[in-house]
Amino acid sequence: MESGGTLTIATQKQENGIQVSIQDTGLGIPPEVESKIFDAFFTTKSAGEGSGLELHICQKIINKHQGKITVDSKPGYTLFCIQLPISSP
Repeated sequence: MESGGTLTIATQKQENGIQVSIQDTGLGIPPEVESKIFDAFFTTKSAGEGSGLELHICQKIINKHQGKITVDSKPGYTLFCIQLPISSP
């Protein structure tokens, strides 16, 4: 994180799947852009500093595996939760 802070990654087995939590204590995501962060080509960075595809691609991969990704953010805190089902081989 450019502004410093702590990044915490945790996993937790759930009844029918697994949850991966990615939490940071950075600046947070402004409320006016939070609903757009998974849109293809959306970025708040200057031209040439990001494609705006990273979270879009993550969401597509997670959805393809019948999972979901959610975000909760406020100043000083952002939490992404990824939930994926576990199926027997």
